[in-house]
Amino acid sequence: MRATEAAREPAAKGGQGYGAVASRKPRTIPHISIHAFCEDRKTVEALQTAAADRRMANAQTDVSVGGLEAALARCIASPGPDLVVVETTQSGAQVLAALDRLAECCNPATKVMVIGQVNDIALYRELLKRGVGEYLIAPVSPLDFIESVANLHGGSGAGSVGSIIAFLGAKGGVGSSTVCHNVAWAMSETLKSDVVVVDLDLAFGTAALDFNQEPMRGIAEALQAPERLHDVSLDRLLTRCSQHLSILAAPGALDREYDASGDACDVVLEALRQDIPYVAVDLPHAWTPSVKRVLLLADEIVLTAAPDLANVRNAKDLIDLLKSTRRDGMRPHLVINTARMPKRPEISVKQFSADLDLDPTQVIEFDSETFGYAANNGQMIEEFSRTAKAARQFRALALTLAHRAEPTQAKRPSPLAPILEKLRLPLLVRRLKPFSTA
Repeated sequence: MRATEAAREPAAKGGQGYGAVASRKPRTIPHISIHAFCEDRKTVEALQTAAADRRMANAQTDVSVGGLEAALARCIASPGPDLVVVETTQSGAQVLAALDRLAECCNPATKVMVIGQVNDIALYRELLKRGVGEYLIAPVSPLDFIESVANLHGGSGAGSVGSIIAFLGAKGGVGSSTVCHNVAWAMSETLKSDVVVVDLDLAFGTAALDFNQEPMRGIAEALQAPERLHDVSLDRLLTRCSQHLSILAAPGALDREYDASGDACDVVLEALRQDIPYVAVDLPHAWTPSVKRVLLLADEIVLTAAPDLANVRNAKDLIDLLKSTRRDGMRPHLVINTARMPKRPEISVKQFSADLDLDPTQVIEFDSETFGYAANNGQMIEEFSRTAKAARQFRALALTLAHRAEPTQAKRPSPLAPILEKLRLPLLVRRLKPFSTA
């Protein structure tokens, strides 16, 4: 239980009429140093788990045993970090006295978080008077800790940080880019929220083709000098496709070699998410440091696969890797694409999901005519055919990734309702009329 009011995740911009689905998504922690001094082994384990989380990748976290006394000794010996976390089992007066001593030797810019055993509002108010930034009640979960650190070091604009959604194919040619582009388009049209598609397949990316655009600049320029990105230059690199959808297109040329570093991708995506509610990253089917980095950074992952043996193997390897490296417990969304293709032997959807221990979020059936015409026309599926089953599936997947629920439609009354009501009334009276007796 927290002594302070739990932080609420802000709803994404736009999307009126679509209810938000409850979801905890602590924000990414900036480059800060954290020293934690714990008294309970469970707290040590919780903070170490939090330190290994992808959202804490930028922070330098040191977790040790010792409590307030160890924190005092450490701060006296060396300059204080950006955040000091101390756990204590002492009573109120003892805690306040120890914190007064800690304040004397800490850097004035250092923030303090206290983990205590007592849910005491009077103690909490005294801690606030002494400049303590946060007071948590043990036991503390990793997500509670990350959320509290984000509240302390997120700044006034932290609530507007958008979601990064990574799209990856379990095998080349399974349609991951098609899924990415159609979901991004559906998200922008359905929620009326700004969406940016980032095409990281620098040599063979198809975002510009799929959206029928001929951009002069794009992701390659952003990755060359990521430290120089700012609002004006970022807008100059984006290509607007509709009112709410823009793309950061790949060059799609082979005149030079491309080697995007993971650090450069981090900077570009973090710059985008500061102003854009949803950033859809179209990843190439290649295992590079930058691809792995984006997968660990992403808030949501969509894994597209075709129903065959190679896709099962690759998808299982990817899911196992993500399970071991992403400690938040969130699993990727599985999309089985081109299912039920005529004359092709396939692994059944039931067997596919059983092998991965993951149910598919969507199963998109093979439809070469609709997908082929849409691709050749530079259109999305719903633009080409609103009645196509895949159009509804892409829209449903977009709402799932945005943690939004489709509004319930009120049933329209039939135009014949007044007439039927008039006919029903005499029948009802006739039924209620008692039988006459001779």
